Amino acid sequence: MYSIKQVSAMLGMPAVTIRAWENRYGAVSPLRTESGYRMYTPEDVEDLRWLKEQVELKGTSISQAVRELKMDKSVFAKIDSFPHLASQGSEDAFEQMSGKIFEALFKFQTEEANKLIDFGFSIYGYDAMFYNILVPVLVRVGDAWESGQASVAQEHFMTELITRRFLQFFHIFPVHSYLPKAISFCPEGEYHQVGLMLFSLLLRRNGINVIFLGANTPVDGILEIINEQGIGIVCLSITDQRSVPKADEVVRLISSHYPKVKFLLGGQGYGGENKTAYPDFVLWEQPEKWQEWLERFIEQEHIKNV
Repeated sequence: MYSIKQVSAMLGMPAVTIRAWENRYGAVSPLRTESGYRMYTPEDVEDLRWLKEQVELKGTSISQAVRELKMDKSVFAKIDSFPHLASQGSEDAFEQMSGKIFEALFKFQTEEANKLIDFGFSIYGYDAMFYNILVPVLVRVGDAWESGQASVAQEHFMTELITRRFLQFFHIFPVHSYLPKAISFCPEGEYHQVGLMLFSLLLRRNGINVIFLGANTPVDGILEIINEQGIGIVCLSITDQRSVPKADEVVRLISSHYPKVKFLLGGQGYGGENKTAYPDFVLWEQPEKWQEWLERFIEQEHIKNV
């Protein structure tokens, strides 16, 4: 839950505008504390972000934008083709939603895919939607491409759309200035970024400011970014053990220029026959243990920076 001050900072909107949109047009309906202070859910933030985009980028009036938003929500509430999707925690429901999103993306149905994703967030929330629905979609996209069922164009379209939805949440979570800033990417030649994306979101969710560069990132320019942005943590992810030498080369280059930078290396590529020269930097914990590990890491970094 977020205060109106936090929402204002996240969206770059004056608090007075947020209150006006709420009071005059019913844009959102935030909860109230016992003291009467507004508290906004992540869904409220996303609704306000969408309304802001319609007004500023498309020139839509706020009244019209709110009508469109409420119309979409009404449609979601009446969708009769998802009879089991509102069953919280149901593996069958997650599988059905994941399958419908994949089908829409496979057919290049952008609006349908986005509406399904919006609907999923509204009933399942952040964690379940990402981990139980969108991640399986990305895995299925990769499998379809490798088997030849999906063309390069389809794979690119599906991956890019879901990636954009992932990255939208980077702007929802506030960052803590006492924590080091991070940069995350896959080295050149490594195209699988699902694990990196999830880990980067976890970092951001815990207050660490992350610059996400994504897959197949050449080393050219990385040193400049580290210097200009004051990067303290570099996250590298590989899924192919043949990428270990390339990743080690990147670590060696960066550490030679910035010896105080910390490295977090992860992905299925670490664990094969190609052994990294930097095993102490590898995050060996399984995804379900990432949060516990990160809490210990943040506590240590907080102590060092106080």
